[in-house]
Amino acid sequence: MNLYIADMHFGHTNILRLDHRPFADAETMDKCLIDFWNGRVSADDHVYILGDFCYRSAREPEWYLQKLRGHKHFIIGNHDQHLLKNEKAMGYFESVDALKMIKDGENEIILCHYPIAEWNGYFRGSWHIYGHIHSSKNEAYEFMRTKERALNAGCMINNYTPASLNELIRNNKIYREG
Repeated sequence: MNLYIADMHFGHTNILRLDHRPFADAETMDKCLIDFWNGRVSADDHVYILGDFCYRSAREPEWYLQKLRGHKHFIIGNHDQHLLKNEKAMGYFESVDALKMIKDGENEIILCHYPIAEWNGYFRGSWHIYGHIHSSKNEAYEFMRTKERALNAGCMINNYTPASLNELIRNNKIYREG
């Protein structure tokens, strides 16, 4: 199964306040994110991490990556420079891209950390999965919500858990209506 998640920000204390995350501290958040991931992901699943994996953490990125199940594919985000320079951490990924096109069943999907106005296959029914805007309801959100086949994989709107395409569709509908 393919699963998707973005903007986890492992180890990032300030993200608790910025995202209004329901965790007492970064260590509790990290433990919950790892537990939620491993409670959902099997060894055979492919998880597409759409950027901002680990930021300003006291731990190195590989500490987190070694604990997470599944085949990990990384889409580079704006807060991933430390991760990209860490050879040991990079060894945990089966692929690393800024933009990636994949198939999920019969669906063509364009993956990018950043929301894109039009993507490859846009007029032929392809999907775009992105992160970056977290759960903000800013100008980018207002624009992207008009795109029926654009889905935010931000962990905070997907129960802090990697989500399938169908779950992303459901969770984004709930988020847009809320």
